[in-house]
Amino acid sequence: MRSPGPRATFARLARRARLGLRVPALDRCRADTVVTFDCNLCGARNAVAFAQLARETPSCAACASTVRFRSIGHLVARELFGADLALPDLPRRPEVRGLGLSDADAYAKPLADRLGYENTFFHQSPQLDITAIDEARAGRYDFVVASDVFEHVLAPVSRAFVNARRLLKPGGAFILTVPFGTEGPTREHFPELHDWRIEGEGDARVLVNRTADGREQRYADLCFHGGDGSTLEMRLFSRDDLLRELREAGFAHARIAGEACLPFGIVWPEPWSVPIVARAPA
Repeated sequence: MRSPGPRATFARLARRARLGLRVPALDRCRADTVVTFDCNLCGARNAVAFAQLARETPSCAACASTVRFRSIGHLVARELFGADLALPDLPRRPEVRGLGLSDADAYAKPLADRLGYENTFFHQSPQLDITAIDEARAGRYDFVVASDVFEHVLAPVSRAFVNARRLLKPGGAFILTVPFGTEGPTREHFPELHDWRIEGEGDARVLVNRTADGREQRYADLCFHGGDGSTLEMRLFSRDDLLRELREAGFAHARIAGEACLPFGIVWPEPWSVPIVARAPA
């Protein structure tokens, strides 16, 4: 009997996912397996190579969403409504309040269209500093999204986790992504950051820091995500330290949300840097 081609193989996996059946190991898909999926953010039908379904690689031809972006939308729908709904199919519920921290337009705009959701920013209006929130915002939100933000927050990062929990209503959901490893502790790149500035241009930029006790430090090989300034990577988290930070911030429970949703083109072949969902105490 002739073996099925890559397109048929993925189609079977997607059908099993839709029926709630166990999905076989994703490593059965070859890099050139053709993946057909509906983007849960904009609704577009896509057909791409399996290798293109990566955390940071745009894979929707219409809205340029990545696996990370689609997973955020999927988890918001799943946590709020208990179903695998595309964002355009969410019920209009303006009383369901959500808050984003510099969220991508790909999911921020459809969330704002269906729910009482507001996207905020560190350097522009509407402004929110997660390390020092306005008390008027505390306890107002059913969900908070922070996607690849906490690795840029100034130390101590524990303040950001505490404030994320404080923003939520009882039982509210915190949907978090950060780059993280599965072994060892969190690595702070600048553990004594105090009075600092970025000098130079292009690849020659360095961070110059004067510690609290007056010592000067210089750091080269800086890592910026998507730009300069506030997007400087301050740390690389570890999975265990992330879960500990969430517990110590007062979340009732947290889970690694690395499950696939094949109909929406969401796969996580590796165990690192996948989303995390935490719940505030009810």
